[in-house]
Amino acid sequence: MKVHYECFTCIANQCKKIVEMGTEDLEKRKRAMFLAAKTVAREYHEDAIPAIAGSKVFLELYRFLENDDPFREYKEKSRKVAEKVVKLLRDRLDISIKTAIKLAIIGNIIDFSVGFSPEDLERQVEDMLKEDLYIDESEELIESVKRAKVILYLTDNVGEHYFDAILLEKIKEISSAEIYIAGKEGPIINDVTVEDLRRDGFEKFGKIISTGTRIVGVPLDKITEEFREIFKKADIIIAKGQGNFETLSEIKDERVFFLLKAKCPAVARGLGVPQGALVCKRNT
Repeated sequence: MKVHYECFTCIANQCKKIVEMGTEDLEKRKRAMFLAAKTVAREYHEDAIPAIAGSKVFLELYRFLENDDPFREYKEKSRKVAEKVVKLLRDRLDISIKTAIKLAIIGNIIDFSVGFSPEDLERQVEDMLKEDLYIDESEELIESVKRAKVILYLTDNVGEHYFDAILLEKIKEISSAEIYIAGKEGPIINDVTVEDLRRDGFEKFGKIISTGTRIVGVPLDKITEEFREIFKKADIIIAKGQGNFETLSEIKDERVFFLLKAKCPAVARGLGVPQGALVCKRNT
């Protein structure tokens, strides 16, 4: 997905939040925002992909602020709240594979870029469980999982990954495929890193791998050769969240299934759905 007009105000708001989390020094905050403006001017052009351009801007700010993970506290709060909510869901619901897909999509609300507050998670999950998927190609996804020999699961945000764990458990029940679970090489906004996946025991679901980069989504010109080989050999690729949609919708690869909530108008427009819609869609 190429950049839309709303992306400029979105990136400015995210940069503001990053510098406020990154330093208390008001002068340094001001200089950081001037740096951000220059970097946005360099990275945002007609062919830019928001997830990639935004990541480059954020990493410039991290270096300037001398803070390699300004989202540390936000991620930890999201993680604790999500762990608690997922435990409640497991205790209360009879979770089928279709329900697990829906829960994985619902978990995508945990997203710093749209101003999500972790404290509001339980209420939002309750509300969204009553909604239907606006695009529901979950039966295709289930059949593809059953046939697959190699599955690649692309994670998105910290906290959300606890919802992914429910789906990964169900995938293992219906498939004997080799499963790879991908995280970022290092911290970028509130995305799941390889370290997060290892800490939270995701080895029990499959092999944990790095995309080889800190860029949001899957920037195909920046991934490692190891990740590229796994990407090529996967029979099905489950791509969580808006960043993966922004990067992979460009390649029209039918192996890819997008699982996300269309939280921003640009992504909703790219998917042809109302803003806020829950989506399970093959990349066709």
